Amino acid sequence: MYHYKRAMMISVLVCAGIFLLSLVMGRFFIPVHEVWNILLSKFLVLPITWDTSMYNVVMEIRLPRVLGAILVGVALAVSGTAYQGVFRNDLVSPDLLGVSHGASVGACLGILLHLSLYGVALCAFIGGIVAVCLTLLLPRLIQNQSRIVLVLCGIIVSGFMAAIIGLLKYIADPDTELQDIVYWQLGSLAKVTWDNLLYVLPIIVIGTIAIIALRWRLNILSLSDQEAQSLGVNVQRERIVIIGISTLLTSAAVCLSGTIGWVGLVIPHLSRMLVGHDHKKLIPATIVVSASFLMVADLFARALTTAEIPLGILCGFIGTPFFAWVLYKQRRYF
Repeated sequence: MYHYKRAMMISVLVCAGIFLLSLVMGRFFIPVHEVWNILLSKFLVLPITWDTSMYNVVMEIRLPRVLGAILVGVALAVSGTAYQGVFRNDLVSPDLLGVSHGASVGACLGILLHLSLYGVALCAFIGGIVAVCLTLLLPRLIQNQSRIVLVLCGIIVSGFMAAIIGLLKYIADPDTELQDIVYWQLGSLAKVTWDNLLYVLPIIVIGTIAIIALRWRLNILSLSDQEAQSLGVNVQRERIVIIGISTLLTSAAVCLSGTIGWVGLVIPHLSRMLVGHDHKKLIPATIVVSASFLMVADLFARALTTAEIPLGILCGFIGTPFFAWVLYKQRRYF
């Protein structure tokens, strides 16, 4: 318990430091004390020591973007942790189950239909639900529900959804709709504003709180179905509820940032290295680690070069070798 509290305290402090650094760093450097004063000026009456450009960069550009990175990171990582617990498979993530690609298909359809952000979010959620249902249905059809078959079925569904996205790109208007679809595919926080941030904020916050409330159930669902039922748990109902909440979280993240892969796989494993496999400790640790991770990734995305690097590309460079390492560590289970 002492180790867990110490690890969490250090993680929270690191996360707070990264948050402040993300507001300071960028193509336009702003001193730490000015950033701090600008933030406090919303709550206290302070003498104005900053110019208008500093205020606009911090409050209108960087702050909503950093908060967006926190929300997207938390949504993807928490849903990934929940999926891994429900399916008793550490290799499962929103990407490998096809949820991210399914949500992207829904979002792309919403774009082509010129729906509002709420309409796009609803389409993304439906797309994610359809994708995860297909992934769960295929192992039943081939009568093999092993861990590796579930992952392979997720890859099949992801490939199918990617083909649909390709078709939608082909029929999209190249001057308007195609640009938005490409944005969804690459994944970026460049277009995050206070308006679209406030649309998805309630969904991600409520969904995350729900997973936190159900985290002790994840420990039970991580057991075999027979053991969970012997403890008085309705396995099918609990599993459907958690899958639904996790899909909603993933869909909300996709609505805000597009497809950002690997976060739902990498962060739960990093969090387990810190606090172990108990979901009562794992979920809070995942929240802090994921927020820090995506803030750092976004900082690199907008500061490494003059042209912003899409987050999906950066996370892919990190996630691919990590996934290979996970496969190597778990080779004895296949």
